Amino acid sequence: MNGKFKLPIFIAVAILLLALAAGLPLAAMWGDLPLEQRGGFADLVTPRIGLVVLIVVVMSFVAGGLVRWFYLAYVATPLKLAEQLRLMHGANSEHRLPLVGGAELQTLAAAANALAEQRDTLRDDVEAQIRLAKTSVEEEKNRLGALMSELTQSVVVCNLEGRILLYNNRARLQFRAFVDDPGNSSGGLGGGSGALLGLGRSIFAVFDRALVAHALENLQHRLETAGSQPVTNFVTTTRAGQLIRVQMAPVLSTAGDDPNRKINGYVMMLDNITRNVENETRRDQILQQMTEGSRSSLASIRAAVETMIDYPDIELNQRDRFLAVIRDEVGVLSVRLDETVSSYADSLKARWPLEEMLGSDLLAAAQRRIEARVGVTTKIDTVDASVWVKVDSFSLLQAITYLASRLQEDFDVRLVRFRLSRAGRLAHIDVVWSGGAVSTETLNSWEREPMTMAGETTPLTLRDVMDRHGGELWFKRDSAIQQAYFRLLVPLAVPQELDNTALLKNESRPEYYDFDLFKWSEQGDANDERLLGEIVYTVFDTETTGLDPSQGDEIIQIGALRIVNGRLLRQESFEQLIDPRTALKPESVKIHGISQAMVDGQPGIDKVLPQFHRFCTDTVLVAHNAAFDMRFLQMKEESTGVRFDQPVLDTLLLSAVVHPNQEEHSLEVIAERFGVTIIGRHTALGDAIVTAEIFLKMIPLLAASGIRSLREAREASQKTYFSRIKY
Repeated sequence: MNGKFKLPIFIAVAILLLALAAGLPLAAMWGDLPLEQRGGFADLVTPRIGLVVLIVVVMSFVAGGLVRWFYLAYVATPLKLAEQLRLMHGANSEHRLPLVGGAELQTLAAAANALAEQRDTLRDDVEAQIRLAKTSVEEEKNRLGALMSELTQSVVVCNLEGRILLYNNRARLQFRAFVDDPGNSSGGLGGGSGALLGLGRSIFAVFDRALVAHALENLQHRLETAGSQPVTNFVTTTRAGQLIRVQMAPVLSTAGDDPNRKINGYVMMLDNITRNVENETRRDQILQQMTEGSRSSLASIRAAVETMIDYPDIELNQRDRFLAVIRDEVGVLSVRLDETVSSYADSLKARWPLEEMLGSDLLAAAQRRIEARVGVTTKIDTVDASVWVKVDSFSLLQAITYLASRLQEDFDVRLVRFRLSRAGRLAHIDVVWSGGAVSTETLNSWEREPMTMAGETTPLTLRDVMDRHGGELWFKRDSAIQQAYFRLLVPLAVPQELDNTALLKNESRPEYYDFDLFKWSEQGDANDERLLGEIVYTVFDTETTGLDPSQGDEIIQIGALRIVNGRLLRQESFEQLIDPRTALKPESVKIHGISQAMVDGQPGIDKVLPQFHRFCTDTVLVAHNAAFDMRFLQMKEESTGVRFDQPVLDTLLLSAVVHPNQEEHSLEVIAERFGVTIIGRHTALGDAIVTAEIFLKMIPLLAASGIRSLREAREASQKTYFSRIKY
């Protein structure tokens, strides 16, 4: 029986017993009297009936007070203490029972607190031993996370159902090219890429299921026939028109030479080859145009030359005509070759990558190259040894060597000096000499013409090299010391060093992997029967212009993040401000702190809601007071064309399920009850994070109450009083 109904029942029973206690003796006395005396008895009792009733009422109030005191002291208080005891045992181990109720209950609460202290001491000791034993395993695990995160190759690992269980940072960035509209992405992963890449999400949102299934069949066939580690490759296109080359290798269930090895997943290594294919196609077209277009010219030249050789006594006017043909055709060939070189130079520039290297190493290489090829003496003036640059070292060395050679040829410079320094996000490389200044016209001509130095020619110009680096070339003169110098501005780079101390911390790496997903298979219609700890959730919150969506209030911010396998994935978040196309109410601004200037110019709900819907695909929605947020979403279904028909769990209702005897179930009170720190209250993402942490702490309490599956949680929520609230 619910404890709330016990008190009125006890009071009613007590009053009934008192009434019976007072009425039964009178009835007995009445029955024992002879008939002739009953009239006298009635005359005796009737004047005193008011006193009897008063005594009964007073005794009823006294009895009711005693029952109420007994109920509060020994029924309601123990129920609340029991809920807090379960809370202390599971979700918030730092919580302690208050010393309330009778002396006996206070003694019991003190004993429970003392046992909790002993438990915490023992638990800390056990956890210390576990941490010591797991140090090596965690170190290897985090090194794997570091390796995968920093690999320049895009890597994605999936189970047989196509669910992503590992990806690295390179893949996360590259997936942004896979969406229909890469430029229209909201914050974090919430835009295009977040709807495609994430732990537990399906790889088939990117690649055709039949294509991956065919590749798996090839891997299985090669595994059975060849016996070695098989690999297969395929090329596919994305919805954005990108060409992706995929190398696919299996993840085997057993190792070694066991012939019964089975594939339980696969590794996909992705390369975007769109630019390479375009460059190669363009190069082939250029070569084809050059060869096909040159055939007729070469044939004409050959015919003219052969005629002149075969007929040495040919008339002078005919010889002149043949020479004119040779001259014209050679001119056509020259123009065609110049056009080919110019076009192919663009392809060369597009292919060269930028690399990170120490600036001092670059200058040392420049010294060796200039002294060996140009014959100019070089020296180092001042160099910041901590400067790393991100450059195409080959083309940049060509540019520096070219400058030194032009200084030698045009200004007879025999000594150049180098300086290296940093300035914000750029590095300054100075080529210094003593002597004449370079005019603006001269420098412009040097920048425009292809670089030639020491018999070596390249189709690149100085301007091409600087454009490739996103930098500039300046000329400066220091009249005080009679020195001039070129300043090359190139990108500054920070070396990526591995911090071994950080690797020992679980929080040091982004959560890009979850190998437990190897055990996860599709549940289909049986999703309601899955355990709460096995489900993928999207925990979200909204900020709005007001509290009444039916009266025109609008969403101005959505924040969300995902829970996979009981882990809160802060890296996979969605956060986006929304322009409501209406003025914000001053009273709402005071609550969420979002001003009109912050939302003006942001995407509208028609753009953001489909992105959020993709982010929520194949997940269960979780929110606090979800009826409020869902009402706002449902009001926009018709205008945006998306429908949120996923299952929904509400931490407000679940709090009433696990703590039915607690009076407050606001987000702040629940967070305090569970020991969750609130950061960023009344921001959509901040509230979503708090809600997610509370929900994770509720799952074991729900299990202790016999609520383990999604269906059971939804049914229990619907029975609470708060489920009747409508918006």
